[in-house]
Amino acid sequence: MSTLNILLLQIRKLDDPMRISEVAAFADALDCSPEEITAADLVNDPPSPEMLRSTDLVLIGGAGDYSVPEGGPWLDRALDAMRSLYAKRKPVFASCWGFQAMAAALGGLVVTDPQLAELGTLELSLTNEGEKDPIFSELGTPFLAHVGHQDTVIRLPEGAVQLAGTPLVENHAFCMSDAPLYCTQFHSELKVPLLEQRLRAYPQYTESITGMSVDELIETLQETPEANNLIRRFMKHVFGIRDAVKS
Repeated sequence: MSTLNILLLQIRKLDDPMRISEVAAFADALDCSPEEITAADLVNDPPSPEMLRSTDLVLIGGAGDYSVPEGGPWLDRALDAMRSLYAKRKPVFASCWGFQAMAAALGGLVVTDPQLAELGTLELSLTNEGEKDPIFSELGTPFLAHVGHQDTVIRLPEGAVQLAGTPLVENHAFCMSDAPLYCTQFHSELKVPLLEQRLRAYPQYTESITGMSVDELIETLQETPEANNLIRRFMKHVFGIRDAVKS
């Protein structure tokens, strides 16, 4: 990895076992060590404006037990940070809750609808714009990705470019046409072992969303190599330097 300063914004409870696992997942996606990623807690210890200014790349992860539609006293502060990142045209790659929060921060609409919840390894399709996008086009269509959400973006922000969706949920990825900002509802940072770890950490969601037991759902999981390379392609595209990510 180069000397890039990488900041991961997390939205997880202090005792959430996935806090450390999430850092490891993004480090693996970037082919760097976890020590090269600085994690900031959006709920309990949000990043200062100075920290946001000094970082080169911002990653925004999942949520565990938090929800954009449900909100809380921390939400306005978190969304303000995201609006600031967009205003400064800071390179951002957001996943899952980060996708929902960035959409909400920029004027989109997020709802909680059990009928739209998804979990597992799913087949996604690129939109026409996705097939032309310099980062997403290399995924091919359809492609497999790991998905886990109860909240859904039903309206993208003005100026957003829709990139991918499933038959159930049309908004699974977007970028902003005027900023280096890409957001995915699916987890491009997760491989099967880490997804299995996450499913076992939150077993209550598996049966309610899929009607399966955790073990049954784990049997259906598949690796998603094309999706797993997405963040590296983002880095290469945005920074234009070979040593942004190890070969």
